Amino acid sequence: MHLKINLLNSFSVSKQPFTIVFENDSFVAINKPAGMLSIPDREQSEKSLKAHLIEKYGNIFTVHRLDRETSGLIIFAKNEVSHKFFSRLFEERKIEKYYVGIVLGSPANTTGIIDAPITEHLVQKGMMVVHRNGKPSSTSYEVLESNRNYSLVSFQLHTGRTHQIRVHAKNMGYPLACDPLYGDGKPILLSSIKKKFKLSKHDEEERPMISRVALHSFKLVFKDENEQPIIIEAEIPKEFRALMQQLKKIG
Repeated sequence: MHLKINLLNSFSVSKQPFTIVFENDSFVAINKPAGMLSIPDREQSEKSLKAHLIEKYGNIFTVHRLDRETSGLIIFAKNEVSHKFFSRLFEERKIEKYYVGIVLGSPANTTGIIDAPITEHLVQKGMMVVHRNGKPSSTSYEVLESNRNYSLVSFQLHTGRTHQIRVHAKNMGYPLACDPLYGDGKPILLSSIKKKFKLSKHDEEERPMISRVALHSFKLVFKDENEQPIIIEAEIPKEFRALMQQLKKIG
């Protein structure tokens, strides 16, 4: 029997709402908003999600992390025993990780597996590249909705390399939208896809439909300490859905 967990509780912190998808005595699953750090950075430049959770729970343990601009599911352990359990799940690849993203263009193949080793860029700090001497990296993908301009794609990670989906999407020839490192970094504007676009009387300039790296941690599947299968989902961001709806209208 699979236990499917839906969104339970929302609250706002520092004007950035995030959602507690599920929690029990062992862990808490959060739907992290884009733009929020998962854990503190070296400069302690701003308050991270972990810092907010420490305030709420008193103590919390990092299990994995999401890039700042990536939204969606992230798990934190509530105690050392749970932390070891989840760390082992991730290390042994016993947790299925699914993402959804908006890519530029329409992939030639609607499904596939990208097996391309990834390593750090020799010159550009913080950037990863596909290279034969890199670590083995594997990503499955499926095109959910497609348009000549943008496509909604589901990704499943089989390994956990830094920026893996972003690097593999670029390697496939269809980088993630709004990605400044691996794509063109340009925001998605309705005026760029709608011929008869007119700016609202109340707006001086057009607001982008999406302006951050278009990637969202959508689903996690694993078995808990009692071997109970658990499926946790965080709904596809409304801006992703709004874009695809507009593309359907345009045709």
